[in-house]
Amino acid sequence: MPVFGRFDIGRITHLFRRCDYNGDGCLSKEELEAAFRTLESRFTAIRASRALGHAEGLISEEELDAVAEYAINHDFTLNIK
Repeated sequence: MPVFGRFDIGRITHLFRRCDYNGDGCLSKEELEAAFRTLESRFTAIRASRALGHAEGLISEEELDAVAEYAINHDFTLNIK
């Protein structure tokens, strides 16, 4: 049975960290797209590009809270099956 609910910053940063598939401690555009797909976002490439903002192609651990805030402010919800 699916569980639906809004994220708090801790849950969403955990989800984004799980999408760090290569384990380098940073999120690439492709990894961000995967995270936004988990959030059932439409237009994942656009979301990832906006989240990257002025970063140099990667989101570092220090920038992760800002990306989580972006997702929270856009009312993404979690759907776990």
